[in-house]
Amino acid sequence: MKGKVFNGMLLFLLVMMLMFSQCLGSYPLAANPVRLIVDGKDITSLASPIIENGRTLVPIRFIAEELGAEVEWKDKEKRVILKKDNLLVSLKIGSRLVLNQGEEKAYFLSDITPKIIDNHTFVPLRLVSNALGIDIEWDEENRIIHVDSNKTSNIEPFFPVKITNLNSGQVIKGKTELQIELSGDNLTNAKEIKYLLLDLDTWEGFVIARGNKLTDKYTWIPDLKEKGVKVLVAAIYDGKGQFLAGDAIHLCIDIVPKVSLMGIREGEILNDTISLGIDTNFIASYVKYEISNLDTGMTKVIGEEVPIDPYAQYKWEPQLKENGSYSFKAIVYDSENKAYESESVSAKVEVNPRLFLSGVYDGQTIDKPVNLLASRNFDVSETEYILRDPKSGKEQLIKAIPYGNYSWFPGPELSGEKEVLVKVKDLRGVSHESKPIKVNLSGKPLVLLEGVGPNQVLRDSTKLKVRSNVELDSISYILTNQKTGKRKIIAKDKKPSFEQVYTPVKEDIGYWNIKAIGNYKGKEISSENVPVRVYLGKTYESLPIIEKDKFLGLSSRLARDSWEKTGMSAALQTAQSILETGWGQSVPVDKYSGKLSYNLFGIKGKGPAGSVIYKTWEVYNGQVYNVDAEFRAYYNVEESWDDHKSFLLNSNRYEPFRQVMHNSTQGAWALKRTGYATDPEYALKLMRIIKQYELERLDKIGI
Repeated sequence: MKGKVFNGMLLFLLVMMLMFSQCLGSYPLAANPVRLIVDGKDITSLASPIIENGRTLVPIRFIAEELGAEVEWKDKEKRVILKKDNLLVSLKIGSRLVLNQGEEKAYFLSDITPKIIDNHTFVPLRLVSNALGIDIEWDEENRIIHVDSNKTSNIEPFFPVKITNLNSGQVIKGKTELQIELSGDNLTNAKEIKYLLLDLDTWEGFVIARGNKLTDKYTWIPDLKEKGVKVLVAAIYDGKGQFLAGDAIHLCIDIVPKVSLMGIREGEILNDTISLGIDTNFIASYVKYEISNLDTGMTKVIGEEVPIDPYAQYKWEPQLKENGSYSFKAIVYDSENKAYESESVSAKVEVNPRLFLSGVYDGQTIDKPVNLLASRNFDVSETEYILRDPKSGKEQLIKAIPYGNYSWFPGPELSGEKEVLVKVKDLRGVSHESKPIKVNLSGKPLVLLEGVGPNQVLRDSTKLKVRSNVELDSISYILTNQKTGKRKIIAKDKKPSFEQVYTPVKEDIGYWNIKAIGNYKGKEISSENVPVRVYLGKTYESLPIIEKDKFLGLSSRLARDSWEKTGMSAALQTAQSILETGWGQSVPVDKYSGKLSYNLFGIKGKGPAGSVIYKTWEVYNGQVYNVDAEFRAYYNVEESWDDHKSFLLNSNRYEPFRQVMHNSTQGAWALKRTGYATDPEYALKLMRIIKQYELERLDKIGI
């Protein structure tokens, strides 16, 4: 029995030993430490090399000093400077950029940024070799790094990227093409290229061009504030914004500002709409156009009151009386409001009389008033709006006036397909006729209710009136409850010209349809039912989301974070939030509950937190009125911020903006041009905010 127990214990011990030996086999003992030998001297004890993520990092100070170099540490700049003979090497903690200045100045990028470990600056092995031009070998078997100053080494680029169409030290005079070439195919995760222009002292600067096609040509328009020697970096990133590869060279920027007027050639005869534009070799903030009539000596400046978008065409439609010899000139302003003029271009304006009818369109069914207008480029003494039967050619006068527009509401005596045109006489008595426009007339007596609009919320007294295409005998105004069908007569059998004042009372609270009923030749004619809401309770106004003096800090933090993710100018984002919310003091809340939306950019619809009801305005029957609308609600300002950027990044409408969104000036004009805001000064207001509060600093980038 004892023997069996003994044999069992022995077997158990053997199994455990086997298992233990297998465990040891799966976790090998720690590798021997890496030794560092410089010109035959072992300096490992000063600071041991470190293996990090498969890369060997070495303490550059001890290697450099062992080789007789002078090492200087600039604590404020977090910079290390090495000097030996005629060689100077400069590198900065946290930056991939390295300056290597010997007989020639050269910049290159490291795959790993220098970092401080135990108060020593560690860099990758190849950086030491590239910077000092010496041979470094790795003895894998004995885990020894050999630094040999007796053997030279050429700079071996870290990355298969090269800026091709510019050379180090090249002088940049103006607009410049940027391009790289790639060797190898190991950048499969690459999603975007950014060209950065960095300051020599701080190694920080701005994105000057960007795109998703790595080897395409990109146009760089310099800012006149950028002068002297700068570092140009081509940096490639993956989809998460992580740096993958790049190249760097230095350039000398010496811009001589040039402005060219586009759209007109010297001596050209201009007989149609004139499209004016500019071409500059620098970033323009805005433009004005000076047009001088050489015959009369009169000069007008277009854009004097509201300066013009320098990145779009301006269309000038001269009047017939303005025919003559002209001189055209563009005046372009930089970010400091300094003006630069183009050369004058002389041309002759010889436009022909032009007349067309506006206010109606071909195939339109007219069942409401239309505003007829004779659009022309000459003065007139007589204007006749004409209705023509297209089959018989018979004409009927709609209205004769000296000049101007006429609101036409055709009556039931007119029906079917007709033509509308305008005839005028100029000041010499010569007649002109527009091209006819085909329209369809309903042939029905109609009544339109004015004074309220669909979904309007009525809280105060409202003036109701009607417009009809017939002579009404009387008019009544009726309210009908949308739920119960209950009717309430606001006014009964009043004169058609009578303006009825409706003042809602407590029992009217709720949702109603309101309509006008006209009496015409013993028959009733009804307007459309206009849905309205009567509400007499408390309403809430917009609220601040933060103290005014703290909003800049909040918005700039959100903008900077978004900039790092999207590449959209943080300065522009911040300025937009300031302008849209009045420094965070006017954020929509639900009109009826007071629920805060956190909606910083007035986007309509439903958001993560649903929506809030907020007032906006609409147009009904030519009248502007306030109406409730749903605006997106969020749980916090971060959601609102991200949603707004997604809105700009994913809508086809804003593609022109996305092409220049890294630049705050070009981006501001692109937002205006793509219809983001109707305010003609929207772009200018954004630029003023950016300049006043020095927001450009938010767009600074390093590498």
